[in-house]
Amino acid sequence: MKFPERRLLNDLIGSSSVSCSYEHTRSTLVVYYSQCQRILPPTNIISEAPRLTTVSSVAVAFLRNAKIANALFWFGILLPCRSRDSLPPMLLQAAAPCFPGVASGARARIRSENFTSRRLPLPSPSPIRKRSGCIRAVSAINVSPENEDSPSVVCFGELLIDFVPTISGLSLAEAPAFKKAAGGAPANVAVGIARLGGSSAFIGKVGDDEFGYMLSDILKENNVNNQGLRFDPGARTALAFVTLRSDGEREFMFYRNPSADMLLEESELDLDLIRKAKIFHYGSISLITEPCKSAHISAAKTAKEAGALLSYDPNLRLPLWPSADSARDGILSIWDTADIIKISEEEISFLTQGEDPYDDAVVWKLFHQNLKLLLVTEGPDGCRYYSKDFSGRVGGFEVEQVDTTGAGDAFVAGILSQLASDISILQDEARLREALKFANACGALTVTERGAIPALPTREAVLSAMLNMAA
Repeated sequence: MKFPERRLLNDLIGSSSVSCSYEHTRSTLVVYYSQCQRILPPTNIISEAPRLTTVSSVAVAFLRNAKIANALFWFGILLPCRSRDSLPPMLLQAAAPCFPGVASGARARIRSENFTSRRLPLPSPSPIRKRSGCIRAVSAINVSPENEDSPSVVCFGELLIDFVPTISGLSLAEAPAFKKAAGGAPANVAVGIARLGGSSAFIGKVGDDEFGYMLSDILKENNVNNQGLRFDPGARTALAFVTLRSDGEREFMFYRNPSADMLLEESELDLDLIRKAKIFHYGSISLITEPCKSAHISAAKTAKEAGALLSYDPNLRLPLWPSADSARDGILSIWDTADIIKISEEEISFLTQGEDPYDDAVVWKLFHQNLKLLLVTEGPDGCRYYSKDFSGRVGGFEVEQVDTTGAGDAFVAGILSQLASDISILQDEARLREALKFANACGALTVTERGAIPALPTREAVLSAMLNMAA
């Protein structure tokens, strides 16, 4: 089924089973017809529709869109008191393209019972799609019981599809095939925290397309609260093709001109969700263009005013910026507002315009007076940490690298999951070192598989690895 028809159907059914009360169905149709009339393209009126006397006038109006009528009928919602045999042949024939198997016997499963009071088993739907206040965007609501509590960490930014080559060491043109994987640094962190047993939410925007709904489903499947996710029918979900060198390191080619994540507006932010966070995490890609830049700044300001710690991973992607200077200025423009910053050696060199990233004096130049913790990741060598009271280094774990995509995000998820449980770790160097050892193990395990989100480890896997891997 094409969009927006599938979105409307998901709105109507809401969950894996629904009670098909006729009056409830009618009132639901009234609401959704009034809200979606401007979205759904009109089609020819089905001439037989007025003869279906048990269908309300509102439902008849809905029949003006044949695809919606077919969808609602086959899910037992639109026609609560009619049997299949009494329906016009054109309705049955028109439904076949939307639902594979209709012509070969699926119709026989539609019985002539009264659907008013029984519950119908339905296929597992995508998350409920609900109109937001903005016509051009739709929100997703995660109703998973695991996420009823307020999320400890809210992640803001991009959610996209990574296409990772199945063979390392080849250019994009030479790669024989690609593995599709969910990605986007802030989304990776949100999933990473949930995999580790923490509570997380994601705020951002994807396209009103198959990839967008796939990504929304992945968040839900991984117990990430996605009520702050928006869908934009005017832009596509971002794509990134990743070149893997023979050593597992990456180069990126992005398709986002513009992509939906760049179009998130300040008015679309779920401010209540942001205010509930203990930690608000973000990157710098959302600062590149408007309107997302203003949305980012507003979200961070709201979180800060509500008492959340601000966590910042610049995640430098130079090809996405207009120039190196604009990237440097953009990344540093919000530097002094962050409480926790994670950077790589490459990013230190970039931000300091070529200075030695291994020189502590150089790193201290990036430490601002309100910063609580500055982390420098060193890949397989572990990480360095800097605070007002202490600094040091925690060794990494030796593993066979397959794909480094998402390793830094797994590290961030590891440390933020620990801090969200007990923020006082920041004042205790011994406990901080243990938390960073855990984070290093998260990053190490992630590079042993392809893709970011698919490779993010569970807490059990990390603890097991820490016992088996020599630090």
